[in-house]
Amino acid sequence: MENLGVTKKFWQGKRVLVTGHTGFKGSWLCLWLLELGAQVTGYALPPYTERDNYALCGLKEHLVDVRGDVSDYASLERTFLEAQPEVLFHLAAQPLVRRSYQEPRLTYETNVMGTLNVLEAARKAGCVRSAVMITTDKCYENQGITRGYREDDPMGGYDPYSSSKGCAELVIASYRRSFCRWGGMGESGLAVASARAGNVIGGGDWSQDRLIPDCIRAIEAGEPVRLRNPGAVRPWQFVLEPLGGYLMLAEKLWAEPERYTGGWNFGPDPSQMTTVEEMTRKLTSAYGAGVVVCESSVQGPHEDPILLLDSTKAKERLGWWSRLSLKETLEWTAEWYRNCQQEAPFDICRRQLHIFAGS
Repeated sequence: MENLGVTKKFWQGKRVLVTGHTGFKGSWLCLWLLELGAQVTGYALPPYTERDNYALCGLKEHLVDVRGDVSDYASLERTFLEAQPEVLFHLAAQPLVRRSYQEPRLTYETNVMGTLNVLEAARKAGCVRSAVMITTDKCYENQGITRGYREDDPMGGYDPYSSSKGCAELVIASYRRSFCRWGGMGESGLAVASARAGNVIGGGDWSQDRLIPDCIRAIEAGEPVRLRNPGAVRPWQFVLEPLGGYLMLAEKLWAEPERYTGGWNFGPDPSQMTTVEEMTRKLTSAYGAGVVVCESSVQGPHEDPILLLDSTKAKERLGWWSRLSLKETLEWTAEWYRNCQQEAPFDICRRQLHIFAGS
């Protein structure tokens, strides 16, 4: 895994806390950390379904599994004091745009106050040295530009989800400047960075109102794959791509905190951008089943038609880049869903991880 800039020696025995470890990205991150030899504690609500990657991989047996809500500060504080983490990855969130229209208060409480609670618990515990706070590409004020949003572009967001993530970024920046030695006038030795990734896909995601899970459910039910925004353009990438960036960033924060605090984009190469319709047709082809039906006239809440990231900073300063082509991304994703009932999902994930990491 050294080929990726992720150093096994660094992670061996490290005490790591992952919030949102039962989620899609969180489960893949925990699996990677366990392969690196880290001592992992997870803090999250239960997985959404028994088919989620975390449940199917049996990760609960390999880490310290703490069930709790990031809105519950007292529970968070206890977890930090008991686990004494040296490295923090904050992924816990209400991650769905359409759900944010249905439950805006929950979305803001989780994504804004939850982020604040995690930062405060980390600051008070005094043991965390490197903290990577995961937000989203949707934290930027979407102005319809096609050059790709850069880390210094303004925060914003039309829908409650995007807005809440923009707010979370402001909270992170304020904490970094106010309380952290490596970012402002504070006294804490905690180094804080935020990471913004695009539309992440891969095996084990069964969330509602996400393209890949919706496609797989339709295929399994023998129904057409119906698209509500076929022309929307998104920065699709395989789940291990940004996770590798998060791990690299955490290591750099530990070694050179004054250089690596701040915001970081981890998006695919611009050549990999494609529409929802093209993406879906390629997925069904890779899976070997499914009929695509476009329903662009269907009414629904606002969703931005185009959203791209500029990851130049991560490429130049971290040595990170997107490694898989869109074709490979879809083939790996289709492999997981096609085979997960015949082969242990844990084995599929480990195989894909080791191929990706070149080890």
